[in-house]
Amino acid sequence: MLAGKYAELYHQLKKQIPEDRLLHDDLNTLAFGADASFYRLTPKLVVKIYNEDEALFAIRSCAALKIPFTVRAAGTSLSGQAISDSVLLVIEPTEWRYYSINEDAALVTVQPALIGGKINQYLQPYKKKIGPDPASINAAFIGGIVANNASGMSSGVQKNSYHTLAGLRLILSDGTLLDTRDPESRRNFLASKKEMVNKLSELRQKVLQHPEWVEKIKKKYRLKNTTGYGLNALIDFEDPIDIIEHLMVGSEGTLAFISEITLKTVDDFSQKATSLIIFPDIETACKAIAPLRTCRVAAAELMDRASLRSVENKPLMPAYLKKLDEKATALLVETRANDEQTLNRQIAEITAALKDVPKVRPVQFTTDVKEITALWSVRKGLFPSVCANRPKGTTVVIEDIAVPYENLARAILDLQALFQKYRYDEAIIWGHAFDGNVHFVLIQDFTQPAEVERYANFMDELVRLVVEEYDGSLKAEHGTGRNMAPFVKLEWGEELYQVMREIKQLFDPQNIVNPGVLINDDPQLHLKSLKPMPRAHDLIDDCIECGFCENSCVSRSLTLSPRQRIVVYREMQSLKRSGEAPQRLAILNEKYNYHGNETCATDGLCALTCPVNIDTGKLIKELRHDQLSPLARWTAQKIASHMGSVTALVRFGLGALNIARKVLGNRLLVNGSHFLRAITFKKFPRISPYMPLPAPKISRSSHNGKKMPRQVVYFPSCITRSMGVLPDSEQAEPLTQVTFKLLQKAGFEVILPENVNGLCCGMAFSSKGFFEVGRQKAIELEAALLKASNNGQIPVLSDMSPCLYTMKENLDSRLKLFEPIAFSLKYLAPHLRFTPLDETITVFPVCSAKKMELEDALLQLARMCAKEVVVPETNCCGFAGDRGFNVPELNASGLKLLKEQLPPEVTHGYSTSRTCEIGLSEHGGLTFESILYLVDRVTQPK
Repeated sequence: MLAGKYAELYHQLKKQIPEDRLLHDDLNTLAFGADASFYRLTPKLVVKIYNEDEALFAIRSCAALKIPFTVRAAGTSLSGQAISDSVLLVIEPTEWRYYSINEDAALVTVQPALIGGKINQYLQPYKKKIGPDPASINAAFIGGIVANNASGMSSGVQKNSYHTLAGLRLILSDGTLLDTRDPESRRNFLASKKEMVNKLSELRQKVLQHPEWVEKIKKKYRLKNTTGYGLNALIDFEDPIDIIEHLMVGSEGTLAFISEITLKTVDDFSQKATSLIIFPDIETACKAIAPLRTCRVAAAELMDRASLRSVENKPLMPAYLKKLDEKATALLVETRANDEQTLNRQIAEITAALKDVPKVRPVQFTTDVKEITALWSVRKGLFPSVCANRPKGTTVVIEDIAVPYENLARAILDLQALFQKYRYDEAIIWGHAFDGNVHFVLIQDFTQPAEVERYANFMDELVRLVVEEYDGSLKAEHGTGRNMAPFVKLEWGEELYQVMREIKQLFDPQNIVNPGVLINDDPQLHLKSLKPMPRAHDLIDDCIECGFCENSCVSRSLTLSPRQRIVVYREMQSLKRSGEAPQRLAILNEKYNYHGNETCATDGLCALTCPVNIDTGKLIKELRHDQLSPLARWTAQKIASHMGSVTALVRFGLGALNIARKVLGNRLLVNGSHFLRAITFKKFPRISPYMPLPAPKISRSSHNGKKMPRQVVYFPSCITRSMGVLPDSEQAEPLTQVTFKLLQKAGFEVILPENVNGLCCGMAFSSKGFFEVGRQKAIELEAALLKASNNGQIPVLSDMSPCLYTMKENLDSRLKLFEPIAFSLKYLAPHLRFTPLDETITVFPVCSAKKMELEDALLQLARMCAKEVVVPETNCCGFAGDRGFNVPELNASGLKLLKEQLPPEVTHGYSTSRTCEIGLSEHGGLTFESILYLVDRVTQPK
């Protein structure tokens, strides 16, 4: 329970912010207590902020009560910047998503919750992108990217957030608004904050009066440097507003909240060539940097032998990696241009520049997209490889430093000597060679005091090495955070550190804006609040809580993200093992049933963006399995044994529902289901206004036997055997009949497997935890399909992507299995003439299609069928089988933005999952149906 001033703040905030977005229960505060760093702080109150007005209200309320707060973006920060033990203001990604691109695409204006990679997608048609390109660009919010002055592999120093900034909109700690792009806002600020502005100008003059300070600042920012505040703003700009604007970059949310950002864009070259160049040792690799810097090189990633060894056995890795000498070092070099002729000239220049540098293998560039992807997978696989292979229960520590590039070889050798001294045998090194920027990963056990002491001693020696030996940056890209805050003074010196303290005091006199981060006098801060990483389950023990999964999760805004599910589950398992706090464990278990279990779509999309391929949905399925009662297991077995009767019963129920719809009307029927859900504590399923009509029963005898030039085995899913067309659909025929007609139009003899009405892929059972029943149905289906397909010689079509994905995972590899998208392109297109519709349509790739990498194929097929195709940005619809009926809020959350993403000229929607199409139709405001309807509609036999 909240008490004291936090209770007062809660009652103040709920005047403007709904209570369901003011979270203070144990489960939610625990879930939000972790970011990508190895620290944990549990907030007392989590506030989900939807817009600038709410941010203003919350910040002013905190300021009035002198309560510290931290504004959180995506939580991918690696140094502990995005956590708080007070109030955590979380910017909601479904709300802060406005963007605009100016006429010549030289500027892009964005709200802080837009993901960096998404902004680049918006800019791609203009051949532009944002300058910063951190490894987390597909997970990190732009607010965090700017607040941490993120850079990356090809941005260097000149294309980072600081140098590409064109304007900001800010909320200061007292609630003052400043838009640095608006002349009136600038004038008002200068008038109302005259004392603050004068002090800032005085501080600038103080710095300029010390030439040695100015020279030190210039020297420090020739390197990548995110240690402390950006003092270069004081010498680069004279106008106080410009200084304020640039001080925000890299301030890690400790000076103000950035509510809108305008960035200068940079060119996104269309032609690329990449080479993995192997040198005999680190010294030789670093000697190559100087000549490479004279060439047009977009990226030059250095990897030591230990890092190469960590990935050499992974898929797509070049075979020669295994044969390299122990001292071998690689540079992954990429050059880019807008035309092939320029690209070839740049390749020739690079090759010539390296002519006299010893190499293990000749320099070979590739322009093949697949080969380039494979080469970059070497670099991108380093961090995941270490994470996946670490001992269970240990923590991954990733650090980054920078030294003058001419000292890079010596610095790396010194760093390797430190690893050896402190027994970090698994440590690997990689880095951005041109910037002298070195990243390294350590495996650390923070549960043992002796191990913490080992880490402390290592850090002390590392700091002295970087600062005293090389005058380098203790943090090049990842931000100061809590991890390097104790060492900022050592890097910058007492005088300039005092300037930073004055900056903090000027902007945040009450010390309530993300306190403790960046400026902190506790010399042991980096050793406190260490995040526990206890063993919990084999499926998730590799998780480092980086948050890369969150953007893929449909329940993220509703309840928990995959990262948060793991955080809470780890805590529950730890409590269970220790036997401590049984009452707390009971409460967490009870809340987790809804927040962790019921609202998980188990779609597996989280694994696609997870660095170590963790599918949190598999954990949830395991939990569902463990919680099954004997009665539930018996019922599932009976259903599985009588699938024909069950689908018949579903058809009967849908028929009865349609009669009720005609008598009562859709509105009364839907509202009646809401009432029944309320009085049965959500046990009664919600009835959607788009509940389909019953499908006709399939008769195997009426479809088999018609001879055609080609053959296909058609397995209609149990869903399409049950559910027919939508009530108001223009199509009179159910999907099964359309599929038969379409296949025969293309000259296919359709073969139905024996006992087709009793078959099921098993997904409906396994997703609920009935693994044994799911396997039983998969075995039955496999036998039937092998027989029907002549042991895999004849292709098999299933009309739903989710079913096909399950079949591919579980059935005999001899079977040639296809869902509607791939089958249409491979087998139907050659035998049909397509006449595209003069309409605008939309297609929605469901989760299973995404996992099978069929998004581009779906778009290709749709463009063969219609002249204009719109693809909404939504990841997962959240219908998840029967979740759309039993947990409809998950579907509503997943498709919250769908209707606004569809322009009014869109006439129809198409997909490849019957149940998903129910939710898509309801929340999209137009009819969604199978893509096979569209293919049939626009084709004629050749």
